Amino acid sequence: MTEERVLALAGLFQACALAQQLANDGRCDEGAMEASVASVFRIDAPSVVGVYGSISNVRLGLRSLIAQLDESDRDMAITRMAVTVMRLERSLSARADLRDKLQQGILAAQRQVDHFGVDSGQVCSRLAEVYASTLSILKPRVMVSGNPLQLQQPAVVEKVRTSLLAAVRSAVLWRQVGGRQWQLLLHRRQCSMLARGLLTGATLDQR
Repeated sequence: MTEERVLALAGLFQACALAQQLANDGRCDEGAMEASVASVFRIDAPSVVGVYGSISNVRLGLRSLIAQLDESDRDMAITRMAVTVMRLERSLSARADLRDKLQQGILAAQRQVDHFGVDSGQVCSRLAEVYASTLSILKPRVMVSGNPLQLQQPAVVEKVRTSLLAAVRSAVLWRQVGGRQWQLLLHRRQCSMLARGLLTGATLDQR
């Protein structure tokens, strides 16, 4: 396991944690959400850290990853979601047509980012549409459970879909840097140690 892979995993777990926060409470960590959404547009970043802007931008993801690996206070809903997203990314890799459609949708949303900003409702709405018209078609479908009252709110559903799109972005990145699902099982302790080290460094950088 490498730091790059752990960072990509943190990006994946952060996006899943945000989707779960939204499903439960209708709101989420705004700073983490902005970083996750921004990662969708950084297709040609020179490094894994570059995709997220900085390590401190995935602190929520690192904390979530550590919690899942430690087993003491893991949230199985987030773990299940992350594993499903990994499988969904594999389905996407076999569909060149949907990959093209996804890329075109993201490029169109990029123009809205330039105009309104990455955290705008217009961008979120566009990315949610992109998710619904591409990734929602594939199996397995990512099931998000939470508070039914929240999941009936169109704005919340849009944010959940946007965070799931960001999760797939990180799953693609994880595979690009050599990540495989079995590594999570075999290198659990090493992954947790690396995540703790990255989190400590990011926390110190913030002071």
